[in-house]
Amino acid sequence: MRQAGTYSGILSAKTGPHSLPLARIKKIMKKSNDDVKMISGEAPIVFSKACELFIEELTRRSWAVTMQGKRRTLHKEDVVSAVVGTDLFDFLVNLVEVASVGDQHHSLAATDS
Repeated sequence: MRQAGTYSGILSAKTGPHSLPLARIKKIMKKSNDDVKMISGEAPIVFSKACELFIEELTRRSWAVTMQGKRRTLHKEDVVSAVVGTDLFDFLVNLVEVASVGDQHHSLAATDS
């Protein structure tokens, strides 16, 4: 269980700079469900931090795949491998599979031309 002070730094700088645009986060939150009418000012800040942590973790795992391939450039295939190889990202598996199939379709169409 997390301690109360774990997130103290997130909400302390309400008007400070954020890596992700809070207005866009709020817009996504409102669009997610018709029942969502009001959103407190702190909620998008917490979502912003959660998104940052998610991106950092996915990047770390993708970079590990890149390094295993003895490369220094992270490719989309590295992200796909990180998603497929991590139970934590199971909710993204269908998304990356669809993207991979779409890319294969586009590359096949290009070779047929």
